[in-house]
Amino acid sequence: MRNCLCTMVMSLAIILAAMPSSACLVKVGLKLDDIKYASVVVIGRIVDYEVVLDQAIRKNRKEELERSADKSSESWKLLSEQKHFLSDYARFKVLVDEVLVGQSPNVISVTWDNSTSREPEKMREGPYLIGLRAPGSKSPPLRGPSATILPSPEPKSLTVLQAPCAPAFILEATSAKAKAIREILGGAAK
Repeated sequence: MRNCLCTMVMSLAIILAAMPSSACLVKVGLKLDDIKYASVVVIGRIVDYEVVLDQAIRKNRKEELERSADKSSESWKLLSEQKHFLSDYARFKVLVDEVLVGQSPNVISVTWDNSTSREPEKMREGPYLIGLRAPGSKSPPLRGPSATILPSPEPKSLTVLQAPCAPAFILEATSAKAKAIREILGGAAK
């Protein structure tokens, strides 16, 4: 009985962590006032961008598939072909041109676990207006009817501000939304 319960719990954990790279049934729009949850807001350029693949979940998936009795099922085929996992995330540096909120060095190491969809393979350098949260700080509330929220992949790093199921606060620095955020923060719109 105990082994059965352990197996069920482990299977559920693997399924939840290995879900397809979109955790939201319904995506919602960006609420600009959520910028008030940011610990740091900067204008800067993104460099050294990389998507960090969760190797542990890939190993677990491979082992689960190898143990599977029915390798001809449609679900086995779908699971074996999955390339992106919800627990993958992006890591990059921001070369800071201007600090709008908080304190920041000239170069910030950042993570981004995109709760809305998978992380892009590449990012243009920018410049962007980027909202960031400090480890352990309060995050924006759920804006959609569903979401999967995982712990920060690198708990000591700043992470991109993003309400579950909403776009991230990585905005073109000259966009109308970036100008509106400057106004919300009390800065001059550029």
